[in-house]
Amino acid sequence: MGSPVRIAAATARRPVPKFLAAAVLAAVTLGPATARADDVVLRWNEIAARTATATNPFNQARIGATVQLSVFEAVNAITGEYEPYLDPAIEAPPGASLEAAVVIAAHKTLVTYFPLAAPALDAARDVDLAAIPDGQEKTDGIAVGLAAATAMIARRAADGSSPPAFFTPTSSAPGDYRLTTGCAAGVFLHWPNVTPFGIATPGDFLLPPPPQLGSNRYRKDYEEVQWVGAATSTARPEDRTEVARLYGATSPSFALSMATRQIAAAKGTSVAENARALALLHMSINDSLVASFMNKYHYILWRPETGIRNGELDGDDRTDADPAFTPLIPTPCFPSYPSNHASGTAAGLEVLRRLFGAAGHDITIENNVPALGALPATFISRQYSQLGAIAADVDDARVYGGIHWRFDQTAGNTLGRAVATEVVKNNLRPVHP
Repeated sequence: MGSPVRIAAATARRPVPKFLAAAVLAAVTLGPATARADDVVLRWNEIAARTATATNPFNQARIGATVQLSVFEAVNAITGEYEPYLDPAIEAPPGASLEAAVVIAAHKTLVTYFPLAAPALDAARDVDLAAIPDGQEKTDGIAVGLAAATAMIARRAADGSSPPAFFTPTSSAPGDYRLTTGCAAGVFLHWPNVTPFGIATPGDFLLPPPPQLGSNRYRKDYEEVQWVGAATSTARPEDRTEVARLYGATSPSFALSMATRQIAAAKGTSVAENARALALLHMSINDSLVASFMNKYHYILWRPETGIRNGELDGDDRTDADPAFTPLIPTPCFPSYPSNHASGTAAGLEVLRRLFGAAGHDITIENNVPALGALPATFISRQYSQLGAIAADVDDARVYGGIHWRFDQTAGNTLGRAVATEVVKNNLRPVHP
């Protein structure tokens, strides 16, 4: 990859939801609202995104990248428009069905990682294959999709995503990470060791240190999150509470898959272009999260919850401690700097900016969110015309949610853009005659 890139300035694994199969089947039955009906790549991305909500956001990104690269390799074996990811590349007989290849590549990858969802995924596969005329083209397409998925799954079999490792804080020095409410240990200590998809090593993306305790920047960001991020804050506007809840329940992979499908459908991009876009998107999100965890466990900075409760220790008389400070949304069980959500979102948005432009879009990010304190479970939807507005809402979501300092968000955006730039520059490039 060349010289290292130096950048200038959740929770543990969740169980598989009981209604996962029903959710996937609903997506299949109703069809993706934002995808062109004839684009099997967009259709199976929606199925994949919904299926992957059964796992944590970081594994969502890892599995999403594996699925979308399986699909890309299957499509590219047939169209040959881009440099392959796999070496050796998948080969396709002339005339192989692209649709069959996509269906089988996505299905095989998903059932490997989500066996409990197999009934719904099998039903989706059977519906799509039944619409393809029987014959050699269909048979060959199925073989291409299976070969692509099998190769990608094998490539990720020992990628460092398991077994889990945990961090036990040993320092009580001001600024050092301390366990927050509900956390028995720091989680995802092993995630910096997950093999990236599109960068050489996360160590090439070391951020500058966070602002020093006692600095003006630290004090400014301290006062902001203390004022607007507390569960009982009266200074937080209702719409900022909504974005905190929306992006608290919506991973970068899920949100930006949704955005990509809508943009692609509106622009009428080809199946091959969509396969590449989604592969680059998920590669960048995954790799930015790996790099983000590397930075988190390098700097081990405390979270606002413990920083504000212990404000008398930070060496600044201007930061008033609040021993009762409780954030609006629960604090994830790992260090603060930088923000994972900012890193993953910025990486995905940088891919979309490079492929589709920064503005002029009609994007809806929506999701069901769980109850929060006295707030009931509800459905939240946000409209966007500019990609930067999504990043701004994600940044506010973490600060107004009380779980991140504003400088965590700034650093995460810087990191995500840098990772995505490297991924796009070095992977899946167009083949010019």
